[in-house]
Amino acid sequence: MQIHQVVRKTPNKKAPLRGRGGKRGKTSGRGTKGQDARSGRKKRPELRDFIKRVPKLRGYAFKSIVAKPVPVSLSMLNDAFEAGARVSIETLVEKGVVSTLSGKYPSVKILADGDITKKLSIVGIPASKGAREKIEKAGGSVA
Repeated sequence: MQIHQVVRKTPNKKAPLRGRGGKRGKTSGRGTKGQDARSGRKKRPELRDFIKRVPKLRGYAFKSIVAKPVPVSLSMLNDAFEAGARVSIETLVEKGVVSTLSGKYPSVKILADGDITKKLSIVGIPASKGAREKIEKAGGSVA
């Protein structure tokens, strides 16, 4: 046996023959008749309609993915907690100051609305600058 006598075990499959011959005969891959088959076809691209629906005006407010924190005022904390209590997101939910969102704890921020007279230690909750000053003035702490 010589190299020119070697035959493959599985030969390549040949494309089925077409009677008219050639790769691009008859309609030349344009289907049959109609607007799409004509020369100089100018159909409006479908994607353009979707793009035009998205407003491009400056200042357009898209809905933010990040949820805004739930505001909690100092007067709410003063009413709900005793002096010397530790305030966290868990204790806020237990006291009913804030409710859970589909079983998850919401993000909370303490704002300086109202006055606080009790000494509270706030852990793991961000507070505004004014709220932080009022809490520390009452003898509490923000960590």
